[in-house]
Amino acid sequence: MSPMASTTLTVGFDLDMTLIDSRPGIRACYVALAERTGTFIDADLAVTRLGPPLVEELVHWFPADEVPAMADLYREMYPSIAIAATPAMAGAREAVDAVRAAGGRTMVVTAKYEPNAKLHLAHLGIEPDVVVGDLWAEQKAAALREHGAAVYVGDHVGDVRGARAAGAFSVAVATGPCPADELREAGADVVLTGLADFPRWLAGYREAPETASRA
Repeated sequence: MSPMASTTLTVGFDLDMTLIDSRPGIRACYVALAERTGTFIDADLAVTRLGPPLVEELVHWFPADEVPAMADLYREMYPSIAIAATPAMAGAREAVDAVRAAGGRTMVVTAKYEPNAKLHLAHLGIEPDVVVGDLWAEQKAAALREHGAAVYVGDHVGDVRGARAAGAFSVAVATGPCPADELREAGADVVLTGLADFPRWLAGYREAPETASRA
């Protein structure tokens, strides 16, 4: 994989469990959805498998023909329930700032509904140059290629697959549902404990991108 896709370094980030700890907000939204619909949803279980699109979780709790309507209802309820309840991950702001300080551009590519993704970022004062929602795993490659992302940072094996499909350097953070070994096995080029380690890694990558530390 070529680590430099353009003259200006562009770094993409996933959102849930990479930049934000969305578990409290998503859990509260699932609890509210269960109360609203009278349907049992194990919200504690649901937040252990964040990453894939919303509909992939809803099929565990609703008949397939009801899932589109339930997804719409969830997204409608989400801003008033989940945004304020969701903190930034440790090191998130510093990671985005490190790219900007290096003269680079940042983008967020997420499976989350794009308007809600933008609400999270605005609430937390994290300001990427580009936000693209509603893309999962290999689908993320189209947005990463379009914007010339050389690096993609995420917490899920789906993020690793997206980076690799885009020809981007895959930086994985072991802060989500996938442990470090699973991220390495999926093909991550480097696995960090969390985003607090990212600025130091980025400095080394900028000095020698062709020999950047790989997992």
